[in-house]
Amino acid sequence: MTIQQVIYALTIEEYGSMNKAAEKLYIVQPTLTSAIQELENEIGITIFMRTNKGVIVTPEGEEFLNDIRGFYRQYDMVMQKYSGEGTYKRKFGVSTQHYTFAVRAFVDMAKQYDMNEFDFALRETTTLDIIKDVSSLKSEIGILYINELNRKGLNRLFTEHSLEFHSLIKCKAFVYLWHEHPLAKMESISIEDLQDYPCMFFEQGDNSEYLAEEILSENFYPKMLRVTDRSTMLNLVRALNGYTLCSGIVWGDLNGDGYIVVPFRGDEENPNSVMDIGYITKKNTVMSKMGQQFLEEIDKALDQIDKSVIYEED
Repeated sequence: MTIQQVIYALTIEEYGSMNKAAEKLYIVQPTLTSAIQELENEIGITIFMRTNKGVIVTPEGEEFLNDIRGFYRQYDMVMQKYSGEGTYKRKFGVSTQHYTFAVRAFVDMAKQYDMNEFDFALRETTTLDIIKDVSSLKSEIGILYINELNRKGLNRLFTEHSLEFHSLIKCKAFVYLWHEHPLAKMESISIEDLQDYPCMFFEQGDNSEYLAEEILSENFYPKMLRVTDRSTMLNLVRALNGYTLCSGIVWGDLNGDGYIVVPFRGDEENPNSVMDIGYITKKNTVMSKMGQQFLEEIDKALDQIDKSVIYEED
């Protein structure tokens, strides 16, 4: 197995097509197909199933690609350190729940590099996909939160995928809404206050409560709407007098003007909860320079937030 074959296989997986991968690699498709067939013969498994719509990774191929992705990342880091030139763009990816401070940090990190030389990816996605992305090293860092409700379930997934969780900041729950919402001028908002308004949740593709991105997801909400992206949520929060539950950490230029957060007021049946927001990494891996710089930008971003949202332990 050669490093060239490794690059070919990972590129095919990324683009899901022999044609697109060959175009990206600046080679003709027969050359690419022949190289993959030789690799499959050498390792004794079928990596890709060919279809008229592209290629599909086989279960054995998925395991193999996960293994070589880790190897290639280490190889790429060595080449970055010792080689002045390279044929392929260096890759760096972050998978995250919908946190604007993570977007701000990613932007500030990426500005330090020539975009012609690097292939950056910021993936706002589901909790389970964040875990899968970091486990497979598709992303080097994943941003998510844990609390008392989801801690046991997520820790089990972290263990299964050889991941480590690192805490960044702890926050109480806040209600996120449009500044002209009927409840916007309240000093705090309870579950009872919210009964007449739709609660927005990011779609997770799974019914497990511990995968929910929103804190207090275990509470009962008579009106619920599920969305898949930030823009849709913002529009619905404004248009329908909706709301969502969040950490209280907002960036006006990224969240959009006119949206505010109000402290959530818990009660005996619906207590407030603490979000421990942090990042996950693959165990026993060395963090890249870009990963270190991204985390430095995260720290800078969090230093600028309103300190009233931070949970101070007794």
